[in-house]
Amino acid sequence: MTQTLVPEPAHASASEVSRARVDARRRILTSTAIWFSLLALVIISALVSPVFLTTRNITVIFKQAAPLGILAVGETIVLLTGGIDLSVASVMATVGVFAAGFMNARNELVLPISLLCLLFATLVGFLNGLLVTKLKIPPFITTLGMILVVNGLRFMYTQGAPKGRIPDGLRYWGRDNFLGGPIPSSVVVWLVVALIATFLLSRTTFGRRLYAVGGNPRTAFLSGVNVDAVKIAAYTVCSFLAGVAGLVLVGFIGYSDNWLGLGYELNAIAAVVIGGTAFEGGRGSQMGTIAGVLILTVLFELVLLLQFPEEVRRIVKGLLILIAVALYGRLRARSQ
Repeated sequence: MTQTLVPEPAHASASEVSRARVDARRRILTSTAIWFSLLALVIISALVSPVFLTTRNITVIFKQAAPLGILAVGETIVLLTGGIDLSVASVMATVGVFAAGFMNARNELVLPISLLCLLFATLVGFLNGLLVTKLKIPPFITTLGMILVVNGLRFMYTQGAPKGRIPDGLRYWGRDNFLGGPIPSSVVVWLVVALIATFLLSRTTFGRRLYAVGGNPRTAFLSGVNVDAVKIAAYTVCSFLAGVAGLVLVGFIGYSDNWLGLGYELNAIAAVVIGGTAFEGGRGSQMGTIAGVLILTVLFELVLLLQFPEEVRRIVKGLLILIAVALYGRLRARSQ
């Protein structure tokens, strides 16, 4: 007797389609919620202070956001693999000190010394990647130890007193506007870096492998992905961008300091997480990170405009970061 195959009820597949549509809508809501949050924050800031939306203040905000934005691009790439890099602020400070000391106000040395500084930053990231992948040291411990190494090298060089002056050629990329136009040069650097990173993540094999490694390293390995190579590349790119951020920041500040970029590593991680990148890896985007950076920068500017004492400013900054991360975390959880 021939057995008749009974098809599954049509309503089952319809239910699955409906559920998929709901999940898609939730993901869209989650990805757009961060931008609505930024818009709301800008409106609140404008109501609190009429100075906020002036051209001068907006330009300053973007100049302040650019080094953090460049740094956050690299931190996003590392977090997508399920890792973390705490050494980026130390790399920024060391690159800034080296640049000021070796250039010493000489414009002809801006390009070669900048390349050497970026080479140093790249090497630090490469070593981080090797320690994480080959020696299996947890990323948190690896990059925490690298902070001590990089800081030690910086203090050996400065002997506690940074020297040198920032040449005009480097100040151009931190303070001036691009080609004399309305857009700051530092913002142009940030946008170029963010666009390249977005292209890499969404349109290349390397980007797909980053997400695969962060989502499930074992499955990625069984699929033929060189997991160690991807992680090493992620840490290398992250530290390289920390070097770029350090050069932009020292150009903006205009002087050398041993603690240049202090706290930037935590701000970058906060911006990345607020922007929707998961700590466990495998999920996130550069567009979300850009929104996260702008939210943090606007928050910091709002606290400054309210003229709070420094102690209160730190408390407010910390609370706002925690609240933002918690709220966005709940939205992300609902989309899963």
